[in-house]
Amino acid sequence: MAKDIRFEKDAREALKRGVDTLANAVKMTLGPRGRAVVLEKSYGAPQVTFDGVTVAKEIDLKDKYENLGAQLVRQAAEKTNDSVGDGTTTAIVLAQEMISRAMEEAGKKLNVIKLTEELDKGAKKLFGALEHQAIKIEGGKDLHEVATLASKDPDLGTLIAEAILKVGKDGVVTIEDSNTTSNSYEVVEGMQFDRGYISPYMITNQERMESALEDPYILVTDRKIGAVSELLPLLEKLLQSGKKELVILAEDVEGEALATLVVNKLRGIFTVLAVKAPGFGDRRKEMLQDIAIVTGAEFISEDVGRKLESVDVTALGQAHRVVANKDNTTIVAGKGAKQEIEKRMAQ
Repeated sequence: MAKDIRFEKDAREALKRGVDTLANAVKMTLGPRGRAVVLEKSYGAPQVTFDGVTVAKEIDLKDKYENLGAQLVRQAAEKTNDSVGDGTTTAIVLAQEMISRAMEEAGKKLNVIKLTEELDKGAKKLFGALEHQAIKIEGGKDLHEVATLASKDPDLGTLIAEAILKVGKDGVVTIEDSNTTSNSYEVVEGMQFDRGYISPYMITNQERMESALEDPYILVTDRKIGAVSELLPLLEKLLQSGKKELVILAEDVEGEALATLVVNKLRGIFTVLAVKAPGFGDRRKEMLQDIAIVTGAEFISEDVGRKLESVDVTALGQAHRVVANKDNTTIVAGKGAKQEIEKRMAQ
C-alpha cells in the first residue's frame, strides 16, 4: 500500500488543523458555565454531555493527518481522565496552546530538543506552584461544593459528598445504574487493588471498558497457570454445579490456559475474569491471603504443594460483585467470615 509522506511545515499545519478541530469542539464544555454538546449515535437517541473526554472520543476526522493531530490531544485527555478522573477539557485547552506555541517556534528553526527541555523545566515549576496553591478539602462542606460543581446538581452533590465521607479517604466509590428513578448510595465491605484484567477479551461492558461479574466464585493462588489441564477439573465441577462465573487471581495466566478461557468466554460457556496477583515477593503472598480471607477462599499456595487439579468448589471464595478495568480490580462484599477478617486486621 502506497504511503503519503509529509515533512516540515506541510506536516505541522495538517496536525495543527486536527488539534484545533478537536480542541475547539471540546473546550466549549469548560468550567461551571460550560455548554452542552450533542453527539450523534449510530443507534438510539443522541447523547447530550458536558464531559470533554466523551466529546473527544467521538471525533474522528476524514483527513488522516488531521486525525493524527486530533489523536494527540485526545491522548492527553484520556491520560488525565485515567489519572484523576477529571480535568480533561483543561488538559485539551493546555495541550492546544502548547502545541500551537511549540509549532510557531519550530517554524523559526529553533532547536527542538532545547525547546523540549525548556518545556520540561517549565512544567516542573508549574507543578510546584500548583501544589503550593492547592486547597486541601477539610470536610463535608468542601466535598459538597466540589461534587456540586462537577455534577451541576446540588442534590447529587450532597449524595456524593455523603458517600465519600462514609467510606473515608481510603475507600472506593463506584457508580452503577439503578432500577429505580431515585439516586441513593449503599456502603458495602470490599477491597480494591492495582491490577486489572489480563486480557481485554474478558471485558463484559464495552462502553465502560470493564469486566463485571455478579456473584462469581473466586480462585486465589500464587501459582502461574499455563496448562489448561490444571484448570479443567475445576471448570468441569463448576459446570456441574450450574455456575458459569469465575474470577482467577494468580501470579499469571498465560499460554494455553489463557487462550482456552478466552475462547470459552467468547462462546458463552464460561465468563472468566483472570487477574494477576497484586504486589511483589512476600508482599504478594500477604495480599493474596488478604483477598482469600475477604472472599472466604482457600489460598492455594505452592508452599504447601497443593495442586490446582485437586481444587474443589468448596475451596473457592465468593463476592457479591467483582469489577476490573485495565488498571484496577474491585471486590465488592466479599463473603469471607467476619471473625476471620477481624482477626486478620488485628495482626
